[in-house]
Amino acid sequence: MSDIKNKVIIITGGLGLLGLSLVEKLAKDDAKVVILDLKSSKSLNKIKNYNLIKKNLFYFRCDVCEKKYLLKIQKKVISKFKKIDVLINAAAINDAVEKNPDPKSSMFENYSLSDWNKSFKVNLTSIFLSSQIFGIKMAKQKHGSIINIASTYGIVAPDQSIYINNKLKQTFYKNPSYPSTKGAVISFTKYLASYWGEKGVRVNCISPGGIQNKQNKNFIKKYSSKTLLKRMAKPHEIYGAVKLLCSNESSYITGSNIVVDGGWTAI
Repeated sequence: MSDIKNKVIIITGGLGLLGLSLVEKLAKDDAKVVILDLKSSKSLNKIKNYNLIKKNLFYFRCDVCEKKYLLKIQKKVISKFKKIDVLINAAAINDAVEKNPDPKSSMFENYSLSDWNKSFKVNLTSIFLSSQIFGIKMAKQKHGSIINIASTYGIVAPDQSIYINNKLKQTFYKNPSYPSTKGAVISFTKYLASYWGEKGVRVNCISPGGIQNKQNKNFIKKYSSKTLLKRMAKPHEIYGAVKLLCSNESSYITGSNIVVDGGWTAI
């Protein structure tokens, strides 16, 4: 029997690249998975053997930056399940410019305030709101686990050289907001672990390294060369750390940042 069977797990950004992978794994381990995302539920059809696990999936179309929607979902979850065991904050904005490289607009000197503010709203404010609204219920029930998805770029600065193509041209620059928000997520995690520790609510974060997702071969090669394992991560490889923090096996782990990066930050 899985240690997370029948646990009620809320995941924001549950239809993203990493989120959808986590949703699939959690549901297969018989957790009750509440998915919050702005994307259509049609994305769930990408899950293998979806019909076998759909009984464990509960989808809400939701802007996780809006408190009023989160409060409505909190009431619905408590009404149905009577508890919240785990919150996984996985909603985030990464660089849109990675799909449409533009070195000029992605330079720090040209980076817009609106893009900066949007990143902070999704990557940080949503975590604050979700943790506050769902975490309050955890504190009242005297148990719970909050897992915030950070990044290795919240620990070390981006290496801009990996965005130079094989013609020695800078394709774009990693923007300043993504590492800034992810560093803040790590700090917020420590704050909340300290604040709610006596209430039995554990708060940790996971910092994944780069996840392979249709990037060009040159980028994959450059990124991989900087890891000890000489490759990028696959989405399912983050699940081990997530499952640990969801389970009772991590009952004495709080305020920690688990790094899953293939050794990127080790050297």
